[in-house]
Amino acid sequence: MATIDDVNIAVGKAQSGEADSLLLWILVWSELAAFGALLVAFMVMTMVDAEGAQFLRSHLHPGLAALNTVLLVCSGWQAALAVRRGEGAVRGPLVLAALLGLAFVAVKAVEYTIEIRSGIGGAGRLSELYFLITGFHLLHIVFGAGILLLVAWRPSRANVVMIATLWHAIDLVWLVMFPIVYLT
Repeated sequence: MATIDDVNIAVGKAQSGEADSLLLWILVWSELAAFGALLVAFMVMTMVDAEGAQFLRSHLHPGLAALNTVLLVCSGWQAALAVRRGEGAVRGPLVLAALLGLAFVAVKAVEYTIEIRSGIGGAGRLSELYFLITGFHLLHIVFGAGILLLVAWRPSRANVVMIATLWHAIDLVWLVMFPIVYLT
């Protein structure tokens, strides 16, 4: 049974931001686990269906994916700058981080258009898994860019740290995804 001391500790943690921090890290680790499972499935499928993997990779565009890698790394750098700055100077880096994220979305849209027109669907389940993984990541980029803009509009130290942490997790997923999907 919870005591008054337990309640006081919980209130203190909530006021200090520790409770938010725990939820943030649960979210980050659950996202990493979900993407990890999808990437393991992708690697297994490429071993099971080597011919389909070769077909899929012949229709992918590693140059565009490399450009997206540069965009996300630069975006993550801007998010990190926002964390290091005082509350009055976070808007610029957060907006720039979001704009670089949206540039990623634009490049990915071009890449998807080229891939779909080239007949990438011939890779069967492997192409479905490719679109699932990259599309799921793309949704995270769109959502994260929106939150970056929202936090830039009304910044608080805790929110800047939280969105920067989530943004770095999204970057990390891409940095692992890029070589597995495009370079192997």
